[in-house]
Amino acid sequence: MSSGSRPNVSPAPPAKRPRVTLSKLGEKKALGEPIVMITAYDYPSAQVAEAAGVDVVLVGDSGAMTVLGYPSTVPVTIDEMLMLCAAVRRGLTTPLLVGDLPFASYEASNEQAIRTAQRFVKEAGCDAVKLERGGSSAERARAIVAAGIPVMGHVGLTPQTATALGGYRSQGRTAERALDVARDALALQEAGCFSIVFEAVPSEFTEAVHRELDIPIIGIGAGPAADGQVLVFHDLLGIYDGHAARFVKRYANIREEMIKGASAYAEEVRARRYPEPEHGYTMAPDEAARLKDLLAGLKEREPFTGDWGM
Repeated sequence: MSSGSRPNVSPAPPAKRPRVTLSKLGEKKALGEPIVMITAYDYPSAQVAEAAGVDVVLVGDSGAMTVLGYPSTVPVTIDEMLMLCAAVRRGLTTPLLVGDLPFASYEASNEQAIRTAQRFVKEAGCDAVKLERGGSSAERARAIVAAGIPVMGHVGLTPQTATALGGYRSQGRTAERALDVARDALALQEAGCFSIVFEAVPSEFTEAVHRELDIPIIGIGAGPAADGQVLVFHDLLGIYDGHAARFVKRYANIREEMIKGASAYAEEVRARRYPEPEHGYTMAPDEAARLKDLLAGLKEREPFTGDWGM
């Protein structure tokens, strides 16, 4: 081997990341390491989240709008959410998987909340579940945690009850209303939640409450003081064509590229430029000739009369 040559050595495979656990998230908060959370709704989006190295994947009820075409999150059913969660589970190895409990699946009683949460763990393989609001939801969270299932809370703008909050708008913008949201967050922490999502609240509110909470805050439109951030997969990649909230940042415009690709395909099909020879399969010439003879023989047979001799 010459002095200037290099051995032909294959690059080492990337180190396998350990699975993200609740204790790992707690460590990240203690060390000031930002937590990365993203939504996913199917196997391909889960694979993208896995490859991107995120910490937490939420199968949000936002999938009702981004994937299932509902006008809001309210109509989505437990079974539909379980189907989405199970698909995401099959695409994940490392991130913590959290399933959103849909509207009317946990509010009625502690027993209902526990049964629903158990289905998300047993049938879809979720590591944890998420529910919205404080108040009675804190009691539901406590019951689910007591049943052995980790719970993530959600305060501020809670889409399942957006109508009661005056629509999809920022919450906690007065000191009195901010205090109500803070009480909800503290109640959820006291109930045993391992983390809380703060959605569409002032940055000053997050900064102030951050000092009062021991568990990680995941922000979405909640400012930089949160311990982590979450965005909807279809929003950050520009796939969803609906309204984008103020806090959404587009990191790609996938929908535009998807339309370009589908339009190019349609154009080539109509112009008979697709498929080309390299996109098809072939027969040996002698087999093709035999097939022609066999097909010619079919035409010479008597037409079927429908009498099977019965």
